[in-house]
Amino acid sequence: MSSAAEQDRADVFAAERGLLFGVAYRVLGRVADAEDVVQEAWLRWSAADRSDVAEPRGFLVTITTRLAIDRLRLASARRESYVGPWLPEPLVTSPDLTTPDVAEEVEVAETVSMAMLVVLETLSPLERAVFVLREAFAYSYAEIATILDRGEPAVRQLAHRAREHVRAAGPRFETDQATRRTATERFLRACGDGDLEGLLGILAPDVTLIGDGGGLAKAPLRPIIGADKVARFMLAIAATGAPAGQRYLLHLAPVNGAPGFVISAGGGPVAAFDLVVVDGRIQTVHLIANPEKLTGLRDLPDPAATLGGDHSP
Repeated sequence: MSSAAEQDRADVFAAERGLLFGVAYRVLGRVADAEDVVQEAWLRWSAADRSDVAEPRGFLVTITTRLAIDRLRLASARRESYVGPWLPEPLVTSPDLTTPDVAEEVEVAETVSMAMLVVLETLSPLERAVFVLREAFAYSYAEIATILDRGEPAVRQLAHRAREHVRAAGPRFETDQATRRTATERFLRACGDGDLEGLLGILAPDVTLIGDGGGLAKAPLRPIIGADKVARFMLAIAATGAPAGQRYLLHLAPVNGAPGFVISAGGGPVAAFDLVVVDGRIQTVHLIANPEKLTGLRDLPDPAATLGGDHSP
């Protein structure tokens, strides 16, 4: 293959890379796995006979989707032995709610929200893939049938089951970004001030905190339910000092398409928080502390505050 042909092949893939990552991440809920799938798609693309490829984007999305489904099936079996609750990997998205893919509208960005990804975990791999392709990327049933090598009636049935399940179990959340941001700022201010009443004022009475440490970091092994319990847990976290010689730094960042925040120490992230806001109050707190799930937290904004005091020697 000539160098010009190789460069053209690389350029085509680069143009579609964001889309491919967006599909893989939504199907898998893991940044590292999605990146591995995209890399495998590149290897197959670089080795493919271009004379057999009529439409590069369709070819690449097909490879990526099928690889993601296969990986999800393997991952689902491994999660049966996972320590504590399992949450998707958080991803820092751009301030305008786009992700590293083609999402341009708020409605599409919501398909990458932590709350939605949690619901998608309850779908079968095929149902999840169909839902992602249809709802997030607006593929037609005929196109999805080709991607999955299934009949169109079967794809329509999968889509119907997935939509019904998501409608029944799907999260309610505030779509107004200003309301979300205000709730996040009130939450952080109350935590920083040790203000129990302030926290109770922003938390819904039946708020739930779900922590994911994976047995590798401190996190509750069961959901914490109720405003008082969640508030006291958060105040205890806020009062905990960083390890000797380090400081906890707070980074305000859009996490999975919504206002959130990341805590770092020693030059790397140690926890990410995603807040689900309903009617102006926080309904769910997702805490991801498993260090293996923090790889998507790159290019964090400058710290907004120092938490827990300076414990430098």
